[in-house]
Amino acid sequence: MNRPKRRNALSRAHMLDLITALKEVGGSDARGIIMAGAGPVFSAGHDFADVADASLDEVRGLLDTCTELMNLIQAVPQPVVARVHSLATAAGAQMVASCDLAVAAQSAGFAAPGGKGGWFCHTPMVAIARNIGRKRAAEMAYTGDIISAQQALDWGLVNRVVPDDELDSAVHDLLTRATRGSSGSKSLGKTTLYAQQSLGQDEAYELAVRVMAESSQTPAAREGMAAFLGKRHPSWPD
Repeated sequence: MNRPKRRNALSRAHMLDLITALKEVGGSDARGIIMAGAGPVFSAGHDFADVADASLDEVRGLLDTCTELMNLIQAVPQPVVARVHSLATAAGAQMVASCDLAVAAQSAGFAAPGGKGGWFCHTPMVAIARNIGRKRAAEMAYTGDIISAQQALDWGLVNRVVPDDELDSAVHDLLTRATRGSSGSKSLGKTTLYAQQSLGQDEAYELAVRVMAESSQTPAAREGMAAFLGKRHPSWPD
């Protein structure tokens, strides 16, 4: 995100650019994606200039575009890591929550500030609550207070917190480890991971058993098992 003067606010035009970029990279042979922001903040969320005088239909369209972006982050086949160098608020925190993984600098902060204003953070809390749970989500949403990077780590919103000057190396280390192995297997794993989380336990196991059994027959699975049994490095077919 490269709108530093607008604090990487998620205007409709900017979100459409991000959607285009994610689709392009998602369809490429890239093995991973880093979501980052230029300037003083990661993202300040929705651009109020798009909303202040907008009609109901226009705001609904803006939020639909935002939902498309957040869902696309989880739909692209590659692991997506959020690189959070500073403040992430409202839809910016929603983006962090939507990414598969997140690494934050110690100076980063996170907030859903609508709770202390006049426009509650309804859509950001869909993603945030699924990361941190109901009670913590309620505190974050109702108070609108900024939580520290360490608190975000304790609550499950991010995977790692590191000194500011170690952020890039930590992001690349996590992404490198998250992209090991067969890219095809990883893509199927990501899709199934999100699909089963919305199901009850019995239905989740039914889905996971079916997918795991079917994927055991793929060239990547066969190569991985043969390499393990043969005590050699695998040569992935994808």
